[in-house]
Amino acid sequence: MRPLKAYINLSALTFNLQLVKKIAKNSKVMAVLKANAYGHGLVQSVKAIKSADGIAILTIEEAIKIRGAGFKNTILLLEGLFTAEDIYEAEKLELNLVVHNEQQIEYLNDATLKNPINVHLKINTGMNRLGFPPDQIDYLIENLNVNPNVSGITLMTHFATADEKEGIAKQLACFNRITNNYNFSSSVANSAALYKFPEARLDWVRPGIMLYGASPFEDISAKKMDVKPVMSLISKIIAIQNIKKGQAVGYGNNYIAKKDMRIGIVACGYGDGYPRHAKTGTPVFVHHKNTTTVGRVSMDMLYVDISNIADAKIGSKVEMWGNHISVDEVAKNSGTVGYELLCNISASSRVPMEYLDG
Repeated sequence: MRPLKAYINLSALTFNLQLVKKIAKNSKVMAVLKANAYGHGLVQSVKAIKSADGIAILTIEEAIKIRGAGFKNTILLLEGLFTAEDIYEAEKLELNLVVHNEQQIEYLNDATLKNPINVHLKINTGMNRLGFPPDQIDYLIENLNVNPNVSGITLMTHFATADEKEGIAKQLACFNRITNNYNFSSSVANSAALYKFPEARLDWVRPGIMLYGASPFEDISAKKMDVKPVMSLISKIIAIQNIKKGQAVGYGNNYIAKKDMRIGIVACGYGDGYPRHAKTGTPVFVHHKNTTTVGRVSMDMLYVDISNIADAKIGSKVEMWGNHISVDEVAKNSGTVGYELLCNISASSRVPMEYLDG
C-alpha cells in the first residue's frame, strides 16, 4: 500500500471551534463546512463541531448528510436555491436560505409551503460577487416581510478585504447604514473579520479556514492565532539518491546541486493534491527534522534534501504539512493559499484519510 495518508485530528477541530466561541463571545457561530469541510470530510467534521450554533454549506446534498449525521441546529445554504424544486427539500430539512438574486425571490413567491423558511438576505456592499445592491434592500425587506413562505430575515454581507490592509471599514459602514433601521439579526464576519475586527462580531459569525487550523492572513500565522492544525499530510521516503555537485534533480533539470547532496524521494505529488508549483526551498519535516524540497514536484513524487539528516532512510516519515509544517507556509511557497491545498487533498481521491480523536 502506498504510504501517503492524511490524518484528521478531530479533537483539534473541536478545540478550534471552542476558541472561535471564546473570541466571538456573544455571537452565534455558523461553522462553514463547504467543499467537504475544506477537504477534511463533511460527516466526520460535523460530529467534531456538533456544538456549533449552525453550519453553512452549499448544497442540498450536503445538508442531507449533515442532518443524517444528527445535527439539529441551523443549516444555511450559502448560495441559496438553485432550482424551484429545491425549496421543498429545504422546507423538509428545515434549512435557512441565502437569497441573493431575483430568481430566488421568485422561488419564494411561487412556492406553497406548510412551514415557512428563514432567509438570509445578502447585501452587496462592495465585493460584487453575490447580493443585492443597497438601494434595493428596503423594497426587498418590505416584500419578504409579507411573504407567507418567510419565517424570519437575517441580513448578511461578505467582506472582500478582511484579510488585507484595506480591512472592512468601508463595507461595514455601508452595511450598517442599510441595516440600522431594522431589528433583524445580522451576519458579516468570516474568519479574518472575526479574528481581527471586534465590530464585525454581530449576531452570527461565519468562521471557515481558522476552524481547520490555518490562517486567512499573510502576516498573522496560525500559530499566533492559537489555532491547531487539523490535517497532517504524511508520507515516507521511498528512494534515496546521492548526487554530485552540478547534477540535476527531477523534470526539466529545474534544480542543480551546488554541492554533493543526499536526496530523499517522497511518495507524494501534484496528483495527490500537493502543489506542483511549490518552489525549491518549500519547508518539509523529515525524520523529526526540518528541511526543504528541491526541484520540480512530479505527479506522484517530490524531492527533499536529507543531506543533513544522517539517519533518514527508506521508510522514514515525511510531513508535508501538519503539526510541524504549516499548510500556509507551503501555500506561500507555491503562490496560492492554504484553503486550496486543504481542499485539493479530498478532491484528489488518491489520499486515504484516517480520523483521530486526539
